[in-house]
Amino acid sequence: MNVQPAETFGLDRLKTPIGTALLVSDGDGVLRALDWEDHEQRMKELLRLQYGAVVLKTIRAPAEIKAALTGYFKGELDRLNDIRWRVAGTPFQRKVWTALAKIPPGVTMSYGGLAARLGMPKAVRAVGHANGANPLGIVVPCHRLIGADGSLVKYCGGLERKRWLLEHEGVAL
Repeated sequence: MNVQPAETFGLDRLKTPIGTALLVSDGDGVLRALDWEDHEQRMKELLRLQYGAVVLKTIRAPAEIKAALTGYFKGELDRLNDIRWRVAGTPFQRKVWTALAKIPPGVTMSYGGLAARLGMPKAVRAVGHANGANPLGIVVPCHRLIGADGSLVKYCGGLERKRWLLEHEGVAL
C-alpha cells in the first residue's frame, strides 16, 4: 500500500469587516484556501477532499496575500488579481473555478449563465456543486453567482457575507 505523506500548509488569520478569514498557503507562498473562522471545519474538509491528509501549521501568510486582501476590503477591488493561487480538485471543478475567477468585481452571473459560458448549458447543478466546493472564497469569487431570478442563493460564508461582498463591489441588490 502506497501511503502519500501529508501535505503541510501554513494557516494564518486576517481580520476583515465581515469576520476573520482563514488563509492557507503553501511553501511557495501560494494561496490554497480562504474561508471564514466560523467555517473552519468546512475548509478542513475541502482540503482533505482535495489533498488527502493535510497538516496545518500556524505560519504567517505571505505579506503580498494579506496586502492584496486588505486592499480589496478597502475598496481596491482589482487587488484580488495580485494573489497567486492554486487548487487541486477535479478537472471540471478547476474549469469552473477558473471561469469564476474571470467574473469581474461588480458583475454577477447565474449558475446557468456560467454553465452556458463553459459550453455546458445543462450542467447547472454540476456548476453549483463545483461552486460549493470552491476552497478559495473571495479570491475565486463564488459570491458572484446568483440565482436565475437574481436572488442571493447559497454562499459558504453565509448570505449576509455574500450580500456584503456584492454591495462592496457595487452590485445593486
